Amino acid sequence: MNQIKNFSRRNLNKAIIYGVSYLLALVWLLPLLWMIITALKPEGSVVTVLSELIKPPFSLSSFIKVNRTAMMGQWTINSFLVAIIQTSSTIIFSSLAAYAISQIKFKGKTIVFAVIMAGLMVPVESTIVPLFQMLVDFGWINTYKALIFPGIAMPLGVFVLKQFYDGIPKELVEAGRIDGLNVFGSWWHIFVPLSRSATASVGIFIFIQSWNNFLWPLLAASESKMMTLPVAIPTFQSSFTTDFTVPMAANLLASLPALLVFILLQKNIVKGIAMTGIKG
Repeated sequence: MNQIKNFSRRNLNKAIIYGVSYLLALVWLLPLLWMIITALKPEGSVVTVLSELIKPPFSLSSFIKVNRTAMMGQWTINSFLVAIIQTSSTIIFSSLAAYAISQIKFKGKTIVFAVIMAGLMVPVESTIVPLFQMLVDFGWINTYKALIFPGIAMPLGVFVLKQFYDGIPKELVEAGRIDGLNVFGSWWHIFVPLSRSATASVGIFIFIQSWNNFLWPLLAASESKMMTLPVAIPTFQSSFTTDFTVPMAANLLASLPALLVFILLQKNIVKGIAMTGIKG
């Protein structure tokens, strides 16, 4: 009898958990569905009334108009260049820093790691003015260098990869040294291949953060041809204040890469975080 009660209680708890999870997923998906359907409606359609929103006709005219009236191609190229270069550069630097802190003995290592972690507590806004002034002095404003370099340093990437590197067995490192691997060879041939899941999770976070970044690109790129999508789309939307269809088409095009990266690689995020021992 007790076993039946325990079984029923477990099933009830599981049903509640699944029900809440599906409800939260639905809440998250509703705005996305509204954006997709609105983008597929002809320009000037009523999209604030549900019965009108789901009623045909549907059309790709809003996407065509976006590509004709805006620099979507240039803005997309800018966003991809910034996101890809920032992601690859940050992964390399974070991995090297994490490896040095985790595996190399040197004086002041604890202090160095503490300083890097302190970067997590510094608000981005507090560094904007001196960083902007520095790039003005360099003459980098309205260049790719201004958009890319300030985002390369990422303390979170160092922390996640260090946690993973700390768990790699010492025997593998010793075996590598016996085979003639130096410090750099050990990092490249042992730590990099074994940390693919953790590195992938870090890379996904960096890519999405870079793709969606608004504040710094807004300051670093005032010329239209240098803008990234998060900065350029609001300026484009201001021309269509009485219509939702064209702005939603522009927003959908801007959101697709980040959504696809997250959906296709979400297992790497979960696996990478689980293997580093980070919870919460």
